[in-house]
Amino acid sequence: MKNYRCNHQPIFSSPFHLFMGIVLFSILIFTTSCNPQQLKNQTAKSSQLVLTIPDDPPTFNYPLARTPYGVFGFIYEGLISENGINAKLEPALAESWIISDDKRRITFTLRSGLKWSDGEPLTADDVVFTYQDIFLNQNIPTVFRDFLRIGKSGDFPLVRKLNSQQVEFILPEAFAPFIRYIERLKILPAHILQDSIYATDADGKPLFLSTWGKNTEPQKIISNGPYRIASYIPSQRIVLEKNPFYWKSDSLGNSLPYIDQLIFQIIKSTDNELLRFRSGELDSIRVTAQAFQLLKREEQRGKYQIYNGGPQFGYQFVGFNLNQAKNSDGKSFVDPIKSRWFNNLKFRQAVAHAINRERMNNNIYRGLGEIQHSAIGVQSPYYLSPEAGLKVYDYNQQKAKKLLLDAGFKYNNENQLLDWDNNRVEFTILVKSEEKSRVDTAVQIQQDLSKIGIKSDLQVLSFNTILQKLLSRRDWECYVGAFGVRGADFEPSLLSLFWSSNGSFHQFNQGPQRGETLKNWQVSNWEKEIDSLLIAGYQELDENKRREIYGQLQEIIAEQLPIFFLVNPLSLQAMRDRVENFDFSGISSVFWNVEELKISDK
Repeated sequence: MKNYRCNHQPIFSSPFHLFMGIVLFSILIFTTSCNPQQLKNQTAKSSQLVLTIPDDPPTFNYPLARTPYGVFGFIYEGLISENGINAKLEPALAESWIISDDKRRITFTLRSGLKWSDGEPLTADDVVFTYQDIFLNQNIPTVFRDFLRIGKSGDFPLVRKLNSQQVEFILPEAFAPFIRYIERLKILPAHILQDSIYATDADGKPLFLSTWGKNTEPQKIISNGPYRIASYIPSQRIVLEKNPFYWKSDSLGNSLPYIDQLIFQIIKSTDNELLRFRSGELDSIRVTAQAFQLLKREEQRGKYQIYNGGPQFGYQFVGFNLNQAKNSDGKSFVDPIKSRWFNNLKFRQAVAHAINRERMNNNIYRGLGEIQHSAIGVQSPYYLSPEAGLKVYDYNQQKAKKLLLDAGFKYNNENQLLDWDNNRVEFTILVKSEEKSRVDTAVQIQQDLSKIGIKSDLQVLSFNTILQKLLSRRDWECYVGAFGVRGADFEPSLLSLFWSSNGSFHQFNQGPQRGETLKNWQVSNWEKEIDSLLIAGYQELDENKRREIYGQLQEIIAEQLPIFFLVNPLSLQAMRDRVENFDFSGISSVFWNVEELKISDK
């Protein structure tokens, strides 16, 4: 196992070492920056930093968001926050918290004088409203409810107000990751949203579900973070302005944030993003492996530096739709013929052996990555290494073919793979359009599979559309994707969103959503084992025993292969020299300390 450490200095052209990083999901914000010179000239008297997102946010309603494309991390805060360098939990809206001896009661004390971006007081009533009326409201379809399920029963905590500044959470049982979960959840304004929770539309659904959509006037979206929304032009940009009522100040008493505006350009093409950064229009950009050498050569001329945050959070993978259910009309989500292939373990193992990940790392990621074997990153104290017994899948076409033959598949005279009923083995690979390296990865997988007789077509779609297919329509066959939750390497239970059979992102076998009827939805025995291990991890407080539990979890995933891990690239970010206090790390979001950033006169 390799050792990693964080590097907050620019990386150089000498051989690269991987540095300490931590998985991030974020639910995670993809930001890389971009800002036209015209906008700079228009607001020359105010400081601004330009970031970028690859698509329009589908909503400005934080609890309803299921995509990383948004600005919620800049406009909202929760009770506590995570330090982006060392992953330690720190006070945010709550100045302190106390955990009872039996670990079942946590009391948070809010800072005095907190205000919303409209100047109204932020009190314990807002905290109770956010948790009780939104996150724990069964009529609100939010993924954040998963963070509040406690133990085997899945019961929720009781949230109650003690006074205007104190809130108490009472847990049904001791729950090790609860504080980490609380860090993920932002607080929303009761005085603005409460009426929409109880009022309903013609279909009897809460008006909250249609509140704060993309057509809402920005001034009506009230926030508590360092910024608030100033304007939004679809397919062009989102402009955030400094929140005059933000609670934080520096050691000299100056109100934060220092930067007056953040401008998020909506740029769907990474090639276009790169061109605009090189032309000087953009302040910062996420550096892809394909662009690294070019941008490295231009650092001095472009007045920027490239920073290495270590391995990216999360994991990239390829996986099959294992869902054997039918919708309410009796139609199968997956063609039953193909479903039989996908649910055959030897078929999945053969595909794993057929993919050349060394080639993928060298050609697509230019060697700026590491082959990944597990759902838990190598930097985690819970990581199970191959040397310690984790099963791995080397590139071996002959082994792949043998597995297929053992499973009952066969080859015709043209070396095309057929199943036991002489059906040609072919399927569609789904991949998002916004990231070139992801598309290139899908292309290579298509090529690798063709060498063992499997025919595949590519379906390249926007990520927002992909999320609908994965989590709602379920009409997909094979997917090249990625998943990550910030902090999951230190608290693996955060991965329950993906790995628990009732998790909101259990995409490879997505179960019924609230109010939905599925026929013949099956949870396999190994999925049930994973559920049991996740629950055991929740309940266990002894670190040695937790390592054993999460080691078993990794072993089951490696054996059953619901998804196959690919390459984990380095997290690289280019930032203009004029931006001060940029403290980059792979542990947290790129701009985790955005309120401390300054614009110099360089």
